[in-house]
Amino acid sequence: MRGVSEKGLVAVLVVLSLAFSVVAFADEGLPVFKAGDGIYVCACGGCDCQTISRKEGKCSCDKSLTKTTVNKVEGDKLFASVNGAEVAFSTKAKYACACGGGCTCGTISQKPGKCACGNALKQI
Repeated sequence: MRGVSEKGLVAVLVVLSLAFSVVAFADEGLPVFKAGDGIYVCACGGCDCQTISRKEGKCSCDKSLTKTTVNKVEGDKLFASVNGAEVAFSTKAKYACACGGGCTCGTISQKPGKCACGNALKQI
């Protein structure tokens, strides 16, 4: 049986470390939602902004967000009841609240606009 060289082992470890760090930091700064969380979502129906927030506000379409509860989270999808129907929202946002560390609005969206705090969302 042939042994693994030191250089080969180091190369494998470097590749694995890089792969794990990319996954670990890919969604840094985005809020994490879990079943039972109270949230506010876009309830326009058929709208592709898919705005989600922890605070009351307006979606990227400039309509009031609707209060609901997270039913479940599967992968990159959050499921919540909106107007009597279960709706899937993407948690892989293109835009997010840029207010900084003290902010708890957790607003994310697929379209540009303002967070629940009234500040512009930043592109991710």
